[in-house]
Amino acid sequence: MSEKSFDTLAVQAGTESVEKHFGAVSVPIYNASLFAFRDAETGARIHNYEQEGYFYSRLGNPTTDALERALCELERGKDALCFASGMAAITTTILGLVETGAHIVAPASHYATTGSFLQFLAEKFGVETTFVDAADAENYKLAVRPNTKIFYLETPANPTLQITDIAEVARLARESGAISIADNTFATPFNQNPLALGADLVVHSATKFLGGHADATGGVVIAREEFDRAALMGALTLTGGILSAWEAHSILRGLKTLGLRLEKQCRNAEKLAEFFLDCPQIEKVIYPALANEEEAEVVNRILRKDFRGAVLGIKLKHDSREAVYRFMNALNLCTRAASVGDIFTGVVHPATATHREMSAAKRARLGITEGLLRVSAGIEEVEDIIADIEQAFVRTICGSGWLKTDNYQADETKVNSCNFAQNI
Repeated sequence: MSEKSFDTLAVQAGTESVEKHFGAVSVPIYNASLFAFRDAETGARIHNYEQEGYFYSRLGNPTTDALERALCELERGKDALCFASGMAAITTTILGLVETGAHIVAPASHYATTGSFLQFLAEKFGVETTFVDAADAENYKLAVRPNTKIFYLETPANPTLQITDIAEVARLARESGAISIADNTFATPFNQNPLALGADLVVHSATKFLGGHADATGGVVIAREEFDRAALMGALTLTGGILSAWEAHSILRGLKTLGLRLEKQCRNAEKLAEFFLDCPQIEKVIYPALANEEEAEVVNRILRKDFRGAVLGIKLKHDSREAVYRFMNALNLCTRAASVGDIFTGVVHPATATHREMSAAKRARLGITEGLLRVSAGIEEVEDIIADIEQAFVRTICGSGWLKTDNYQADETKVNSCNFAQNI
């Protein structure tokens, strides 16, 4: 039988014979914290993982297991563990793989909370991290020490969308005896497969694209080969960051439409990028499809052809917090929310939201300026979103005059049609 398409796999992944669930075509929510045994001998075998079964939901649940199987199939992995959040997946995985005195190499451009955790490890446990410019894979090799345990990747990075050559970093990790971990939250298995490119582990915030509906929080780590599950299960057992059956069910349901959603979201992101390129109010548009010639070579190798992701960044010419806030507050259809991957189009100001934990100096070095906005494309009709953005520009221009250029004149008809006060 030929390999299944992504959409078919997404619908069928993780499902088993319906007889196992009494004919239920949707994996039920096993809302049980405890499972009884037929006899003491069976209980002992299940506790020692000598026989399949469940005994305590912190250590396994049928609904969560179905989600883990589905994610293994989508990411082309051999084993997976689900967690209560993306950060629970990241922290528990790293804790399960390092010891005091170990060393990590990670990208300078990253989700701020990940960076805070790595700093916490250095301060409290002596696990140091060297942060490198991950646009050049060779920088990972240059940062290697005898005690280097992990090469951590985040690509596309949050919020700069920096692209890292996963295959090359994974190769360098193997040469160095390190484990490569790729955060695939922004791209998702629809756009790229880090495990197929050689990465050892993939982590996700399942709260975002995988769930897709802003109604579930979760995380996952998936392994290319069967990993030391006991080590990670041991860390998970101690930290207790398990995924509930309710959340697992919601994310599993979201996976079934992942391909449909991502195709629409990626197309919308492309059209938004094209629109912003022609906007005189925008200084720069950041999107993988717009990569320069050198970056494009890597983008073309690791990201799915014709789909370059659903997240983009824009830098307003007027690089001030006041200007950004005025523009954001004028949006009507776009949601002001600090996440990505949901069915609605979301806009966030990283400097004061997702990356507020970073120092101003570090944000400046990474290009996370006051004028930078991160946009996550939804599944709406993109022309409606573009119209909303246009009216926000019009309203803020008429309200204060900022960003007005010789090439852009406020359309008074649009301004008068808005049911908002002009003094924003």
